[in-house]
Amino acid sequence: MRKLATIQKVDEIKGIEGADFIQIARIKGWQCIIKKGEINAGDKVIYCEIDSFLPVVPQFEFLRKSSYKKLPTGEEGFRIRTMKMRKVLSQGLALPLSLFPEIPVDIGIDEDISELLNIKLYEPPIPACLSGIVKGNFPGYISKSDQERVQSLPNYFSDYKEIEFEQTEKIDGSSTTYYWYDEVFGVCSRNLELKETEENTQWKVAKELGIKESLDKLRKNVALQGELVGEGVNKNPLKIKGQEWHLFDVYDIDRKRYMTPEERRELIRLMDNPKIKHVPILNERIKIFEICNSMDTLLYYAEGRSRLNNNIEREGIVFKSNGLVDGQVLSFKVISNNYLLKHEE
Repeated sequence: MRKLATIQKVDEIKGIEGADFIQIARIKGWQCIIKKGEINAGDKVIYCEIDSFLPVVPQFEFLRKSSYKKLPTGEEGFRIRTMKMRKVLSQGLALPLSLFPEIPVDIGIDEDISELLNIKLYEPPIPACLSGIVKGNFPGYISKSDQERVQSLPNYFSDYKEIEFEQTEKIDGSSTTYYWYDEVFGVCSRNLELKETEENTQWKVAKELGIKESLDKLRKNVALQGELVGEGVNKNPLKIKGQEWHLFDVYDIDRKRYMTPEERRELIRLMDNPKIKHVPILNERIKIFEICNSMDTLLYYAEGRSRLNNNIEREGIVFKSNGLVDGQVLSFKVISNNYLLKHEE
């Protein structure tokens, strides 16, 4: 599960040209703007990543003007997003431990305090055609697709320099999972399993693409995970006509792990369904940490045009190891900061 709010150590404090009241704090691979003099290098702080949804409590009230959101459920809070102040990028929120007396001063680095502070993941409202009628929770025997951002993984630059990765384009849509388990076919949104209805887009797409028939032919307990994009989906940033589903991963339910890129491509070959599209593969084998030896160069590398629409900037890129690392496929995402600044609200 993604850690939204953690205890972190401030690696560096830097000034901002022309700014008298704010500074930059560097934490892991992130940088965020802080109040001048409030935090020092080496301090332990509460760090909330972008897409955190903070409750309405006095400690967060200073965010009301910039970050207040009211969800369709009526829940109120403050969304942390990518911002720019004085031409400086700020991603995340760093606050002194002293603001929250309920947190012990001897708490360890990287400790997850999301639940303690009632901090949740911000998820934009889902249109009715995608939310559907809920059948149940997302199946516990399938892993949810949610790669961690590289800024939270600075050790990768030294630890995985020799690892070869598959590099694919990350596309901005709605995560959809189609699974086959013990001769049962199911359809899931990011967090829920959905009942079959004529109105639900995920089920419509499954029928149009013949996904159930393809999985029935395989007779394997697997989950196909992909991104639903196009009209009516997440404001359709790629300007796609109609709707498309692009496969990006396959979870092997019996082996309790994601398939390697080679295993996934072989499964696609066996399904023999030309209607099923894959997200654009940019490189089948690349040692990315030999090419990009710093966070800044990797974030710059993530920028570029989408293979699905060359007139549109891509959201970012995803890397998956070609082999297993400690028994699992190693994966992470690199989101374009330019894309975030243009599309986050």
